[in-house]
Amino acid sequence: MKYMMRSFTLLLTLSAALLFSACPSEPSNNGTASPSETGETASEQTGVRVTEQPERILEMMKARGEQEQAKPELTVESPKEGAVIESSTVKVKVTVGGDLKMGKDESGMGNHVHVILDNQPYAAHYMWDEGFELRNVTDGEHTLRMFPSRPWHQSYKNEGAFRMIRFTVRNGGADETKPTTDDKGNTMADPKAEEKQAEGVDVEESTAGNVDPAKPLLTYSRPKGEYKGEEAEAIMVDFWLTNAQLRGDGGQYLIRCTINDGEPLVIEKWAPLWLAGWKDGKNVVKLELIDAEGNPVENGGYNSTSREITVSR
Repeated sequence: MKYMMRSFTLLLTLSAALLFSACPSEPSNNGTASPSETGETASEQTGVRVTEQPERILEMMKARGEQEQAKPELTVESPKEGAVIESSTVKVKVTVGGDLKMGKDESGMGNHVHVILDNQPYAAHYMWDEGFELRNVTDGEHTLRMFPSRPWHQSYKNEGAFRMIRFTVRNGGADETKPTTDDKGNTMADPKAEEKQAEGVDVEESTAGNVDPAKPLLTYSRPKGEYKGEEAEAIMVDFWLTNAQLRGDGGQYLIRCTINDGEPLVIEKWAPLWLAGWKDGKNVVKLELIDAEGNPVENGGYNSTSREITVSR
């Protein structure tokens, strides 16, 4: 029986791949990958399985109206490509077009931008007028990747939504007990004192990978952090894909998703994937971009990323 189920799943997957190869299409802006669009529907070693999009998310989508179908375009005002920043505090300023309304609502949720320094976990920027600060950035070259996301952190996937900027920091990794100074020695405002005026985050120590912006690039987004109660029942896997199409979208690439070193799930379409059956406590999620033969696709170390999340019911 187990063999028959696996054969049936594989048959569905191959059929879907042939269909999409014959009729290429753009990735869905709000679609969700189904069990037949993954190589396996469950990881036998972990019990994690593909599930349907939660009803609470479907209700939120319906209530959002035109916002759900928006095609936002992200413009980066700062830092500029190739900029040299003489400070450990990097000021990020972006604007989002396409009639997408930014900011938190009464529930503390809302559309926002995922800001990723190098390959660290993203920080959520809700578009305060003062911009966003990356604090205590280390010396060296860095990459900044950004894209708009919905209140439940599902990314918008239309053309123009993703931006990547490369810049260099000098005098980074500042002592938090001392004020930040510019290249002329002038004292700048204390970032800690500005927290009420500007969004920001203290970043980890890191430098850029040797990323080629013209090659296939996988940007890990979700899952991230801690999941409690009903949020732990179904957890979304989401990512941004640049310069590549997945097999189910008419391309040749795949995403390999591994949970707690279990049997990998294979993602064939660029769409959110919802997974159930997580164990309580620490879980490790790994996303990898692979070719049709299952070989890793390298690009500065960013195409294979692991994150630890915490689940509690």
